Amino acid sequence: MGLLLGFIAGKGLVGALSRVLCSLRRAKGFLALVILLSLSAPLHAATSLDTIIIDRGVDEPIRIAVVPFAMPEALSDAANLSNIVAFDLARSGQFDPLASENMLSYPSNRQAVFFRDWRILKSAYLVIGRAELAPENGKVVVEFELFDVAGERSLESRSFTIERSQWRDVGHKIADLVYAKITGVQGAFSTKILYVLAKDAGSTNARYQLEIADADGARARTLYASSEPILSASWSPDGQRVAYVSFETGRPSIILQDIDGPYRERLTNFRGINSSPVFSPDGKDLAMVLSRGGDPEIFVMNIATRKLRRITRHHGIDTEPAWTPDGQSIVFTSDRGGRPQIYQVELATNFLQRLTFIGDYNARARILPDGQHLVFVHRRNGVFHIAWQDLEKDSVLVLTETDLDESPSLAPNGAMLMYATQDQGRGILAVVSIDGRVKYRLPSSAGDVREPAWSPFLPDPLTAN
Repeated sequence: MGLLLGFIAGKGLVGALSRVLCSLRRAKGFLALVILLSLSAPLHAATSLDTIIIDRGVDEPIRIAVVPFAMPEALSDAANLSNIVAFDLARSGQFDPLASENMLSYPSNRQAVFFRDWRILKSAYLVIGRAELAPENGKVVVEFELFDVAGERSLESRSFTIERSQWRDVGHKIADLVYAKITGVQGAFSTKILYVLAKDAGSTNARYQLEIADADGARARTLYASSEPILSASWSPDGQRVAYVSFETGRPSIILQDIDGPYRERLTNFRGINSSPVFSPDGKDLAMVLSRGGDPEIFVMNIATRKLRRITRHHGIDTEPAWTPDGQSIVFTSDRGGRPQIYQVELATNFLQRLTFIGDYNARARILPDGQHLVFVHRRNGVFHIAWQDLEKDSVLVLTETDLDESPSLAPNGAMLMYATQDQGRGILAVVSIDGRVKYRLPSSAGDVREPAWSPFLPDPLTAN
C-alpha cells in the first residue's frame, strides 16, 4: 500500500466494448445493475473487459429513454450507438435507461415523438437520433436530440460529422452532453484512463503493460510493455503526455512519453528512489520523489530546463506528491509525525501544515478540482479504504467498503474517482462517486489491474456541424 511506494506494482484493466445488453434491477435503497458485454477486441488490445457491475446507485435514478438511432443498413456497424449512450449514463449511477424492448415506439425525429407514450413509461427524458452516410466523402452525419418529457420541449440538439471509426467517440460525446444538460455537471465519458496490467507478477515470466483505454475500459492499447514493473502513471494537463516509473534499467527511473508519437525520454535515473511523478496544473513542472540525499523527499523538476528544486527536508519519508488545483502548493504523505499522514506545503513560502488527523494511516492524497476537499487512502480497523475529507471541517467520509483499496484517481469533473482494489484475489479497478452513493467495478480476466490514472478533459476529436 501507499506510503513509499508507488513501488508496489499495480493492477490493470482493459477492454473492447462493442455491444451492451443492459438489464436493470431495482432494490430498496440502491440500484443493482449488471451489464453484460459481448466483445470484439481490436488486435492491439492487450485483454478484454468481461463485465461491468454497478453495485450501487442513487435511490431513485432518473428514468431516461435512449431510442435506438435510425440508420441505413450500410451503417449496421453502428447499431450499438444508442447502447453506448445508455451504458455511459447507467454507469454514472444516476440514470435508469429504459430497455429498448419496452419502448412503445422508436422515433428518430421530433415529428414522430408522442410525449404521452413516454410519460406512460415514466421516462423523465428522451434521447432520439439518426445517422446517415454523407455520399460526397464517405463520412457519417450523426444527429441527436434530448427532450424533457414532462415539459414536452427540446433541451439539446447537435449534429456531428464523423469517420466510421468514431462511433464510440460520438456515443461518449452525446452521453457527455446529455449528462451535463440534466445534472449541470460536465460529463467525463469521453475521457481516458491509464493503468498497469500485470501478468504473472513475481514470476520469471512477469509482464507489465502500461495501458490506455476509454474511461469505460474499451479500445485499450499498450503504451509501453516491460518484464520489469511499471508504476505511478500521471497525465499532463493537455492529455498529450504521460510520466511514469519504469524499472527497465534495473532501478526506478522516471519516464516522459507522448501518448501518440515516438517521443520517450528518461528524466531521472538517480541512485535510490525515483518515484511518483505528477504534472503541475500548467504542465511546466513535475513533482516527484527522489532520495538523492538519503531520505525520500519531494522535489519539483522544470521539464524544459530539467532544473530540480528540493521542496521538503526531513529525516523520515516524504512521498506521494499531488498538486493543488492552483499550482501554488503540494500535498504529500509523510511519517514525520510518527505515522503516515497528509501534509501540504506552500511552494512560495515553504509554509507546512498537516491536513489529516483522523486515523493512524492516511496516504496517497488527491485534491478535488474545487480545492476544498481531499480523497486519500485511509486505514480503519486495519483495513485500507478510500476516504473523502472536507478540508475546512475535517470531517471524513469512507467511500469504499472493500479491502486493500488504493491508488485513488479523480475524474476531471470531480464527480467520481477510480481506484485499485481486490476481487476474489485478483486486482481490479473500481469507481465510486464522491458522495459514496454510486459504485461500479471494472474487472479483467487477463491479469491484475493496478495504478489507475484518470485523464483530464481531452481535445474533442469530433467535428460539430
